[in-house]
Amino acid sequence: MSDNNSRRRFLLGTAGLAATSAVAGMAGSSSGAQASVAPGASTSAGGGGDAKRAITLASRRRLGSLKVSSIGLGCQTMPGNLYGPVSSRENMVAIIRTAVDQGVTLFDTAEVYGPLESERILGEALRPVRDRVVIASKFGFEVDQQTGERGGLNSRPDNIRRSVDGMLRRLRTDHIDLLYQHRVDPQVPIEDVAGTVKELMAAGKVRHWGLSEPGLKTIRRAHAVQPLTAIQNEYNLLWRGAEDQVLPLCQELGIGFVCWAPLAYGFTTGTINPYTRFARGDFRAVVPRHSRENMAANMAVVQLVQEWAVRKGVTSGQLSLAWLRAQKPWIVPIPSATRTSHLLENIGTEEVTFTGDELQQFTTALNAIEIQGERLPAPVLAQTGVEAPMP
Repeated sequence: MSDNNSRRRFLLGTAGLAATSAVAGMAGSSSGAQASVAPGASTSAGGGGDAKRAITLASRRRLGSLKVSSIGLGCQTMPGNLYGPVSSRENMVAIIRTAVDQGVTLFDTAEVYGPLESERILGEALRPVRDRVVIASKFGFEVDQQTGERGGLNSRPDNIRRSVDGMLRRLRTDHIDLLYQHRVDPQVPIEDVAGTVKELMAAGKVRHWGLSEPGLKTIRRAHAVQPLTAIQNEYNLLWRGAEDQVLPLCQELGIGFVCWAPLAYGFTTGTINPYTRFARGDFRAVVPRHSRENMAANMAVVQLVQEWAVRKGVTSGQLSLAWLRAQKPWIVPIPSATRTSHLLENIGTEEVTFTGDELQQFTTALNAIEIQGERLPAPVLAQTGVEAPMP
């Protein structure tokens, strides 16, 4: 059997399993999406099924002047305290190294993921291949650099410098490729933030910078002081708020766009549903759109995705990521993965394309579905779209 035919078999096999997962899992509980093991797959130390002939991610995209793989790897869930426990720290390191081997170059983390632990995991995993990858991390909160105890927002210049020095130690590197302000601090002018980052760039500690979930005016003001490389916002089939103003502004200014939660916390993969019971401590349990009533209404999106996934011989997750990638050539999704099988499935999205007619048909059907429920808990939602104060 040829490699292409073997890959096709993998996609069809996982697509079929994904299409039935919403039914098969009705009475189950979930601390995360469960992997579909493809025909001919083997179980690895990464905690899931690995396709024997996994695709190598070859395509690249530009975030501003920064070239990265067209799909990145989000490392937020790897400490095991966001979507529930993970298999082991060693397996997370192995998954990151597999991602490198399969062509992923963009790895996304943050000071508060863990806190601190996600950066430590990433630093250990990428140290042998540091010159082959792009590391993105984020500052913006008060975090004790020893204990990881987290406080509120803090983007004062001294805290930014302290945060970056801590990142460099944990990531075992001398520079951060892409440094984001995690959330806009309503007490600190963005000019002060941008000026501090500019100084860090001059010192060689930072190479590019960006903002996550900022206000529109803040984007323009920040970009005027030190040009931004990327904006990182939530963007997926359930939340498309960036389309109204943020994406047009990115296009105007030549800024790339990185999608966090590109699979809507696993919802568009079909692995969670109104009957899902999340593990204790799973962040998804407190997301308003995950109430039983809202999820029941939003299952129309899952049904649409699954129908198209079967039609195209791919998985629901791949269909979801492919739709995002089709929107703009400077959009890069960063799905998380704590199982090797999930990682390989996500990378396989590179082979999934839409014709112009297919993209229009799918998007028209998606537009007809009214999404129910807020995308984040109220306190977290209040930190999005914030405008920084004037100097």
